[in-house]
Amino acid sequence: MPKRVLLAKPRGYCAGVDRAVETVELALEKYGAPVYVRKEIVHNKYVVETLSDRGAIFVNETDEVPEGALVVFSAHGVSPAVHEEAANRSLRTIDATCPLVTKVHKEAVRFAKEDYDILLIGHEGHEEVEGTAGEAPDHVKLVDTAEDAAKVEVRDPNKVIWLSQTTLSVDETMVRVRQLKDRFPELQDPPSDDICYATSNRQTAVKTMAPSCDLVLVVGSKNSSNSIRLVEVALQHGAKASYLIDYAKEVDLAWLEGVETVGVTSGASVPDLLVMELLKFLESHGYGEVEEITTANERITFSLPRELRKDLVR
Repeated sequence: MPKRVLLAKPRGYCAGVDRAVETVELALEKYGAPVYVRKEIVHNKYVVETLSDRGAIFVNETDEVPEGALVVFSAHGVSPAVHEEAANRSLRTIDATCPLVTKVHKEAVRFAKEDYDILLIGHEGHEEVEGTAGEAPDHVKLVDTAEDAAKVEVRDPNKVIWLSQTTLSVDETMVRVRQLKDRFPELQDPPSDDICYATSNRQTAVKTMAPSCDLVLVVGSKNSSNSIRLVEVALQHGAKASYLIDYAKEVDLAWLEGVETVGVTSGASVPDLLVMELLKFLESHGYGEVEEITTANERITFSLPRELRKDLVR
């Protein structure tokens, strides 16, 4: 067998990330530096460094932003308390929350109003989970681990619904849901799937190619939930090995020993130029043949945040 690369499609930027990154770029062009951004706009090292070089200042909390300045909220979403803090400091805000995350926020608000207990499946400490839980703190209970699923208590087992972080593994989420349904048979499903189309599409592409791969390389950052899931999915579906890297230079040549087929994909917050650099690196080590494995064609786009749109109208 000749050495070859299987390249997953879809991979890389999703519509929500594209919109968020473009929001910061256009804000810098329109209003000039500095533009403050609460948390990382998307979980990608290269994107954050590139925007920092152009004049974006990343902060952890709104109280680090000078009064009256412009702050962009990241694609992961924020709680109402953060909006309130920003208003108290007279900050100009642009909300770059992914519309699919906003959808989950709205579901949380709606079911809290109807007095449901909401079991939110997600990773503790992740910004998206904090934002969603903040919409209905008295009704949301986080379920991260199997232990959480076994222990979580609800007021009325007939009035409980589950929601989820948008970037989880589809399979792992359903494992949690089954655990919860064993305990709460009346547990309701979300009105529509919370795991975003881009997350599940990228996982499907990896599932398709993993059985043919000796090694799967996932381009993505260590704090990117959906990128970490791609490594797990690759290993669960037949890849002999899989690693997460930010840059081609992080590839350990020992990983390539005896490897004929390398699968390549990238998380939803990764610009494709990083994947192209990896393909170039692999080509220089004899992996010149590249076959794209396409499992879906994504045509979804989201319009820019309205706060920015109105100022861009000439």
